[in-house]
Amino acid sequence: MDMPPASRLITDTDADPGETAEWIDALQAVLQSGGRERARFLLSKLSSAAWEWGVQWRAARNTPYVNTIRTADEPAYPGGADGLLLEQKLAGIMRWNALAMVVRANRAHAELGGHIASYASAADLFEVGFNHFFRARNGDFGGDLMFFQPHSAPGVYARAYLEGALGADDLGFYRRELEAARHGARGLSSYPHPWLMPDFWQFPTGSMGIGPINAIYQARFLRYLEHRGLLAAQDRRVWGVFGDGEMDEPESLAALSLAAREGLDNLTFVINCNLQRLDGPVRGNGHVVDELETLFDGAGWNVIKLLWGSDWDPLFARDADGALVEALNNTVDGQLQTFAANDGGYNRTHFFGQSPAMQAIGATLTDAEIDRLHRGGHDMKKIHAAYAAAAAHRGRPTVILAQTKKGFGMGSAGQGRMTTHQHKKLERDELLAFRDRFGLPLTDAQCESLAFYKPADDSPEMRHLHAQRAALGGFLPRRQDPREPLPAPPVDSYARFALESDGKEMSTTMALVRMMGNLLKDPQLGRRVVPIVADEARTFGMAGLFRQVGIYSSQGQLYEPEDIGSILSYREAKDGQILEEGITEAGALSSWTAAATSYSVHGLPMLPFYIYYSMFGFQRVGDLIWAAADQRARGFLVGATSGRTTLAGEGLQHQDGSSHLVAATIPNCVAYDPAFAYEVAVIVEDGMRRMLGEGEDVFYYLTVTNENNAQPPLPDKAREGILRGMHRLAGCAAPRARLLAAGAIVKEALQAAELLRTHFGVEVEVWSVTSFSELARDGMAADRANRWREQPALAYVTAQLQGDIPVIAASDYVKAVADSIRAWVPAPYVALGTDGFGRSDTRAALRDYFEVSAAWIAFATIEKIMPSVQERRAAAATLGLASTVGEIGDD
Repeated sequence: MDMPPASRLITDTDADPGETAEWIDALQAVLQSGGRERARFLLSKLSSAAWEWGVQWRAARNTPYVNTIRTADEPAYPGGADGLLLEQKLAGIMRWNALAMVVRANRAHAELGGHIASYASAADLFEVGFNHFFRARNGDFGGDLMFFQPHSAPGVYARAYLEGALGADDLGFYRRELEAARHGARGLSSYPHPWLMPDFWQFPTGSMGIGPINAIYQARFLRYLEHRGLLAAQDRRVWGVFGDGEMDEPESLAALSLAAREGLDNLTFVINCNLQRLDGPVRGNGHVVDELETLFDGAGWNVIKLLWGSDWDPLFARDADGALVEALNNTVDGQLQTFAANDGGYNRTHFFGQSPAMQAIGATLTDAEIDRLHRGGHDMKKIHAAYAAAAAHRGRPTVILAQTKKGFGMGSAGQGRMTTHQHKKLERDELLAFRDRFGLPLTDAQCESLAFYKPADDSPEMRHLHAQRAALGGFLPRRQDPREPLPAPPVDSYARFALESDGKEMSTTMALVRMMGNLLKDPQLGRRVVPIVADEARTFGMAGLFRQVGIYSSQGQLYEPEDIGSILSYREAKDGQILEEGITEAGALSSWTAAATSYSVHGLPMLPFYIYYSMFGFQRVGDLIWAAADQRARGFLVGATSGRTTLAGEGLQHQDGSSHLVAATIPNCVAYDPAFAYEVAVIVEDGMRRMLGEGEDVFYYLTVTNENNAQPPLPDKAREGILRGMHRLAGCAAPRARLLAAGAIVKEALQAAELLRTHFGVEVEVWSVTSFSELARDGMAADRANRWREQPALAYVTAQLQGDIPVIAASDYVKAVADSIRAWVPAPYVALGTDGFGRSDTRAALRDYFEVSAAWIAFATIEKIMPSVQERRAAAATLGLASTVGEIGDD
């Protein structure tokens, strides 16, 4: 075989160049006689010997700043030169329509925003994928999964326009979703949002960093379903196109090792390395490609560098002494950006003028040819070779580091400019130059008016586009929701113990885990239940499930666990059902999202329960939860050891006082804070009915505690109240006050009622508030509807709390949670909560500190019904709150 000159990676002084040449010649001889596998074997043996002899040598993580795939190894382009030309024309059309869409919107409304430069850099990466690799769900084939770089959304819309999925009117209402509906068009969301475009976008990627980690866990969940026999193995692939700047987000890199550890060769990342963030270079003083190569290679990925186009191949062939490669190795990204923003004459002087050898290489090109030198991410033949290699690779996930120019083709209007990300408008000459750059058949008038362009249906371009997508199963992106109901078992079959409990002590966490264990045994639903935990299964009482259904491992269990003789021994299995994710809240939530969206992604409804410390949910990975909501997830999030006073001893970082406040801001999150096992049972039953039976796009958030309490049976006629948000636990003929409490504080309210009765002769009602957020939503809905009604309807909380009877409401969360229903309570109202930072102490001490204990609830009641300060002081002393007497002011 022909061997190119060895690249000069090591710049240290060579003490014996002759000996070095002999070693290189020997390696070349091995390659020619034994091939690459033999060469790899010998290099590995040499490395092992070096370590054994104390040399402590390790190969450099970074390879030369050139393409990984050699020109000689590139496959022929499908369709040959004619096919390549057609696809280049199509890419130009997509670029124009994407640009026209954004510029049109900003001519009309300058505040709308939008992005041109990102898609300009990624257009060819998308087009090669759309034409040759990205397979749609079709018939029995499940299809590939696509994660799109969010700022490139205009280009995806532009392709959908040519395919017929979107019309010109739709493109005309880019980022004007509300106005579009008034004109009979569909508005186009800014970024990929399944909630806004439920038949189009499959995955939300608008929040940077969420796409990469979700893509990894989608690939892993696909394998999970295959290994458990729920889906047939079809060689489906997850493709994610992301930006190099996006890799700065912790979530982008958080699960790289998991992807390699699991051997997810069904996963390919394409990182669009245009070297530029919104404000400037991603790594101005270095190479972001080299940094990413080190990270991905170190994590165990197969790395393909796609840096230079085919027009560089003759230059590398003439690079006899490695001067060109050395110059590229030494040119930092900030300088490469400057080269991208300038013309061929500038680059001849400042790049090719670095040395006599470089000048000689540059002398073979005209200034115009230098100006047109392509980076690898703009060369369809090189892109195809990289994609084909990724699809063929086995055993590891693959990342393609594709170097591009941000704003490619925008010329002086934005190519490689610091301000290109904010460039929303182009002037007449800039539009004409863009047209000429990509050979678009548009008149000057059409350019100036930003007319969308669509070739005739019988044109070679359109015939080619449709033929390629037909061969790949249809159009993408496309989200599907089969709406096939999955019957849930009757509640008695899994929760009778909770509905008919007769004072047996247990925590609501244990009750939920027991219900889940029973659901796992159900002959119809059981296989669809997905228990997910970060690293606290034993804390939550889930250890019994280890043997029952096993912990999923793509390798099975290759060891004998230390506790093998225990009935609760740790059992991993290839068909295991539990997803035990380790210490990664972000990873576990991404795993839950994959399971909770399986109904649309795979046409296979699943029922995931992710159980975690509630403090590490909405506070720590709230953005991932929001993305799951956007993706129309269906499943249960379970905030265990919840509240600010139930997790005794743990202190500030573990005590959750805010999750219900945040949960209330997510429109399709149905949040409950149940106090009793029977409430948990009713809520789980309702959640399965709505999500599985009726296919409603909601997910449930339940907070449960680890505090053992006597569990009463389900009261008569309590179901409606439990689900709507409140039901009465204790009543009386003439209550002087009403105590509302949620979750862990219901016990305190019941004790407060007894204190009031025993010490003050005051009779009160006690209500369990299962959901302040559902009550508040009902109130807001009633208010809105009543603006148009002649006969106003009452909010549910108003209807339940009739009469001018003071109401004291308490929860284990900040006061704002209980305060959220104040507007609909037709009586004096007091909200108690746990504002502030948590502390380490006993439950009793914590509840006293935050003033949500039985004594404090009773005292808040006394304050409302006893006008005399002297009476209040006496009551405080009676309740053991004497230390507060001096803090009570005079009338």
